[in-house]
Amino acid sequence: MLILSTVQRGETYGYELVEQLRALGLTDLATGVVYPVLSRFERDGLVTGRRVASPGGPARKYYAITERGEAARLDAIARWRAMTDIAERGLDPEGARP
Repeated sequence: MLILSTVQRGETYGYELVEQLRALGLTDLATGVVYPVLSRFERDGLVTGRRVASPGGPARKYYAITERGEAARLDAIARWRAMTDIAERGLDPEGARP
């Protein structure tokens, strides 16, 4: 969900994406974790990737979200919000009782 939401904000490449996620607070996120997810998302049609020459090194692969990816992102957000709502009610001392 966070990867798709970050890509949804604008085309980005793997390392830049990792840095954006770290800025959100995922400070222990290993760079190598993101690339397999991006590959799977591309294979599943959630993102598209395109290689762009980089002036200081190897070409970078930039990712953009697809319509299918946006639908998956919105679905994941809805499920997350429903789950956190249940958790909040369960943690509330006045929460639901039978």
